[in-house]
Amino acid sequence: MIHFETVIFILAILIGLSAIADKIKLPYPVLLVVAGLLIGFTPFLPSLALDPNVALIIFLPPLLYDAASKTVWQEFTRSIRTISTLAVTLVFFTTSAVAIAAYSVIPHFSWPMAFVLGAIVSPPDAVAAGSIIKGLGLNKRVIAILEGESLLNDASALIAYRYALATVMTGHFVLLEASLQFLIVAGGGLLIGGGLGWLLTTLLNQINSATAQTSLILLAPYIAYLAAEHVHMSGILAVVAAGLLITRRAPEVFSPQARLESRAIWDTLIFLLEGIIFILIGLQLPAIMADLNGYTRDELVLYSVVISGVTVLIRILWVFVSAYYPHLLGWSSPTGSDTDEQPSQVDWRNLLIVAWTGTRGVISLATALALPLTLTTGQLFPQRPLILFLSFVVIMVTLVLQGMTLPLLIRLLGIKPNSELKRADQALEFLLATRSLAYLENGFPVSLSEPLKQVLIQRYRGLVNELGATLYQTDSVPELVTDHALVNEQRVAERTLGQYQQALLLELATQNRFTDEVLRTAERRIDLEMARLDASQSAADE
Repeated sequence: MIHFETVIFILAILIGLSAIADKIKLPYPVLLVVAGLLIGFTPFLPSLALDPNVALIIFLPPLLYDAASKTVWQEFTRSIRTISTLAVTLVFFTTSAVAIAAYSVIPHFSWPMAFVLGAIVSPPDAVAAGSIIKGLGLNKRVIAILEGESLLNDASALIAYRYALATVMTGHFVLLEASLQFLIVAGGGLLIGGGLGWLLTTLLNQINSATAQTSLILLAPYIAYLAAEHVHMSGILAVVAAGLLITRRAPEVFSPQARLESRAIWDTLIFLLEGIIFILIGLQLPAIMADLNGYTRDELVLYSVVISGVTVLIRILWVFVSAYYPHLLGWSSPTGSDTDEQPSQVDWRNLLIVAWTGTRGVISLATALALPLTLTTGQLFPQRPLILFLSFVVIMVTLVLQGMTLPLLIRLLGIKPNSELKRADQALEFLLATRSLAYLENGFPVSLSEPLKQVLIQRYRGLVNELGATLYQTDSVPELVTDHALVNEQRVAERTLGQYQQALLLELATQNRFTDEVLRTAERRIDLEMARLDASQSAADE
């Protein structure tokens, strides 16, 4: 009962902190982790140890799915080379660099244990990165790179972790076998996730119930993760692949009501899961400190500074070298830029943002806690408490220090909020209004009385002029005409226009004229209007 009460207490803290997060101008994940630290050292609360299986199975699939569903596909594919090098090459590079540092500084730290530590702290976290950069107005290309990297890098880190751990346990390591295993596990995860995504969207297309569609989509990340893990493939990449594919096909298979219901449920679910996991991260320190014996304070400080410093500096070094000196890494064009850009054209400010946003989180903590207590010989796992402690320090340094300083860094660099998205929203709304006006004036399938037709034409003409004045400095906005005697007829006409606009969005999605994010915003706006019309019709029928 006491644990249930503690969970309720944590949820109350979570909701309370969410209400003041914007007022104190502190990144939400940082605020929650610090709160978790304070709660963890509260004497009257029991210790809440995070089960790594709970983190990987309960929390991770929906959080990764949500992050994948919000990824802008066009920017993701455009930046795939940059994302791949960060998610694969940089992960292995960081693992090696941290291993060298740990082996050099920490006495009696073997190479296999050093590589275990390196693999644990190497991958930036999708949940932490997405939460911290949210609302900072970053360039959409930078956001796509950071989110794409953190979605894909976990598979690389987990492969490195598994082989380093196996080396500690058995004393044997074969590089070629590990490389082949990485390709098989990663490729298998992507194929399974893509196949399940296609299967689920096909099934969703046959379901008419919005509630059933919403329920199935809530299960999708768990189905993808467990299916892949069952055959020893990457569950993480399976979830990402399924999330990308389902989101890409969502306008075709989901009803407007299902889209509204699922988005509302997902927003609430992700809010709770993110909040709980960040608080639980902070709660782990007391238990970790309790097992840390045999090290002086100076030694712990030295090890912490070296490992966290190498983790941060390696990323900065990698990003700038790969952008300005790609030939040093054997590349013909710069990472972090378009293929037609030269190193001199790369914006160093965006590079610095990418380099500084390397926050660690759920995966690093879960893999650290998943370290076995004993070897196959029955001996205690060597230096397990120290590995846990150093992993936690890296998480705190990257999450709290970098997370707190990122908004300040953006201001110091003079990076203005990105206005491209707002203008793209307006451009799409202008196109929808223009096409709808033409549809009303020519070929509208519903027979309308002349007064109502003029009301609707005047409304859309006014919207066209208003948006045109904003986008292209055209005419001013005329007054709208209303006629309350034609409510029912108007409702039918507006529903027909809404259906036409939804079909137009599907057509535009195949043409790649607008980004997924812009199309989703317009889609939600139309869905809300259709829901309003349904509610109005239901009220009139009663």
